[in-house]
Amino acid sequence: MKSSNYKVLQNHYENCLKTHGATHKGIDWPNEQDLFRRYQVMLDITRFSEADNIDILDLGCGYGGLYEYMTTHWNERPKEFRYKGIDISGDMISAAKTANPDIDFEQRDVLTDPLANNRHGFVIMNGLFTEKQSMSFDEMFEFTKAMLKIAYDTCINGIAFNVMSKNVDWEREDLFHLSIDSLAKFLSEHLTRDFVIRSDYKLYEYTCYAIKK
Repeated sequence: MKSSNYKVLQNHYENCLKTHGATHKGIDWPNEQDLFRRYQVMLDITRFSEADNIDILDLGCGYGGLYEYMTTHWNERPKEFRYKGIDISGDMISAAKTANPDIDFEQRDVLTDPLANNRHGFVIMNGLFTEKQSMSFDEMFEFTKAMLKIAYDTCINGIAFNVMSKNVDWEREDLFHLSIDSLAKFLSEHLTRDFVIRSDYKLYEYTCYAIKK
């Protein structure tokens, strides 16, 4: 990843946090109900494991909303789970640690400080690739591909992530609308042919599970 333009995303979300606090608007989601729907779709990737003990890395964890959902709303929660949250933003990590001081949250830019291979069972990236702000489409796609490669290398079972759909009435310039064909081509050529596309949850986006076997 040659450009550091992806840091406009960090600045944007930090401004959201400063304005709205540790809420759905603090990570620029319009409402809590749809955010919870996204969390559940992300966590559904764990169905690809039959283990009682699930290990999850929340990459781009923000203020730790996924962890809070897992402990309070996840009806299919396994008997045991391990959670770790990583975010590039020190502000987000500070908010996450304030809310859950005993949980493993880490500030880290994984593009410059890579993760170990085959370290985490599942990697979830909710909202990491839905906005591009002032980045060009090509810059955002390069960032997405670099992050997907890092996430796939560090996972043991698979990764889950979402992007904005191109099957919409209109596209917003600040959002990242990625065609399924473009994503499928990258996944098939560089990561895996074992992937699932989900667009069954009534939002203008889709979620992908890329499975490692």
